[in-house]
Amino acid sequence: MAVGGRFGPLIGAIDEGTSSARFLVFAANTGEVLTYHQVEILQHCPREGWVEQDPMDILSAVKDCMDKAVDNLHKLDIDPADIKAIGITNQRESTIIWDPKSGKPLNNAILWLDVRTTDTVDQVLAQVRDHNQNYLKPLCGLPVSTYFSALKVRWLMDNVPQVKQAMKEKSCYFGTVDTWLIWNLTGGKDGGLHITDVTNASRTMLMNIKTLKWDNTLCKFFGIPMEVLPDIRSSSEIYGYITEGSLQGVPISGCLGDQQSALVGQMCFKKGQAKNTLGTGAFMLYNTGTAVVHSNHGLLTTVAYRMGKDAAPVYALEGSVAICGVIMKWLRDNLEIIDNVTDTHKIAEETSRAGKVYFVPAFAGLYAPYWRKDARSDCGIPLTKLLVDGGMTSNNYLMQLLADLCGTQVVRPLMTETTALGAAMAAGNAEGIGVWNLNYSHSTPCDAFYPSISENEKDIRYSRWKMAIQKSLGWVPELGSKETQEIAACPAQHRASDLATNPAPCAAGLTKTMTIYRHRALLDFGPAVCGAKGQVMQPCSPACTRARPQF
Repeated sequence: MAVGGRFGPLIGAIDEGTSSARFLVFAANTGEVLTYHQVEILQHCPREGWVEQDPMDILSAVKDCMDKAVDNLHKLDIDPADIKAIGITNQRESTIIWDPKSGKPLNNAILWLDVRTTDTVDQVLAQVRDHNQNYLKPLCGLPVSTYFSALKVRWLMDNVPQVKQAMKEKSCYFGTVDTWLIWNLTGGKDGGLHITDVTNASRTMLMNIKTLKWDNTLCKFFGIPMEVLPDIRSSSEIYGYITEGSLQGVPISGCLGDQQSALVGQMCFKKGQAKNTLGTGAFMLYNTGTAVVHSNHGLLTTVAYRMGKDAAPVYALEGSVAICGVIMKWLRDNLEIIDNVTDTHKIAEETSRAGKVYFVPAFAGLYAPYWRKDARSDCGIPLTKLLVDGGMTSNNYLMQLLADLCGTQVVRPLMTETTALGAAMAAGNAEGIGVWNLNYSHSTPCDAFYPSISENEKDIRYSRWKMAIQKSLGWVPELGSKETQEIAACPAQHRASDLATNPAPCAAGLTKTMTIYRHRALLDFGPAVCGAKGQVMQPCSPACTRARPQF
């Protein structure tokens, strides 16, 4: 084991998220972040609900971050040779298809929150008795949803001719972002490794949740040839080595989907421990140990981690919410009702209507819509505290609200890089690296929020939330129906002016040109409010009345 310089052995972590890429350098002995570099990655929203990124932009951003972070180490008089391994954590489910001979993508990456596959979901469910969305859950742990990679691959096969042909010829590679990065960093078209880890594979709907192998039944169901799929590895082992650049020769030895990586970074290694990440979306993972637990309350069954080739896999239940922090940008940039996202804390505390306005951010549909206080019955261990991370955790009002409604202690670490930390831990723990002891917990300062409302008030708020959820459902009518024709005929003055002109990207692929009824998420137990700047709108047709509900 290499001792390293004055900070001891170092571990690098690639953190490729929905909006940016980062490379962080950790001291393995202390868990301290020594330096990092971050690059924003442009999102493309060519149509309503479509969210894409150029895979080459993703790769370029990651390489740039690595080189700049190494430059930072030189400036700090730290030897980059002290970096003993690199871990990768990434946005999950986002789908890339590429030509392994040329190394070029066949299409932009379809991101996890993209909802273009809505019709694909309907077509898939048409094959299933009673259109049962949970038909495949016994095999893969997941419901049929726009969220997961298999549906995105199916859409590409049905709508992009070059993908369809390449799949027919079995001449392309499929991968989530981790696979794309590892393949390129270990050589690309010149012998790059086509692999993924169990956590990312568990989000595709193609891996058997028990065998941890690609499932023939699942692949046949979606019509995806197994030959284009990457090899599935553990979350912690030496996969290969960087072949070029400032970190040439450094092994890549850790890989975790971002939410699983945050679970590891929060040290949730015991059954019954849970974390909630509040970033672009919101994702709660609850460690169920080595048992595969199927939820009765709408949660997903997923692989939490597998720390080595011969290690037993650890599973988790997951509650997923598509839209969380990104809604703040929508409030600021599109509705223009706040000047700065930090204003929301103060506004929420000062309003006299606190607890009476319910906002359902259903822009990309609803994933796991109901946080139920009885969800603990799924695996029998009460939740005694909830660890949190992500950008939204800086909002104290939100943290207190979470503690109140969950009825449990919410613990917020002051070290915010838990997702990247998890990838570093997995890499440093790998056999042949051995510089990070997962059994030793670095002392991390944190603060806590405790429930401050009565059980009765909590139940009332929860009941109102369920009412709001029900009101948010069923707003998108069938294409070509009389209702859609009436909505399309709404006069221009019944649409907010800044939504009717100047097309521009918006949260989750929404655009400013869509009709008001598609911004169907705002529900107020008072006058109906929709459109920009809180305009009160009057109905101009029966369809419009439905689009702007009165309570």
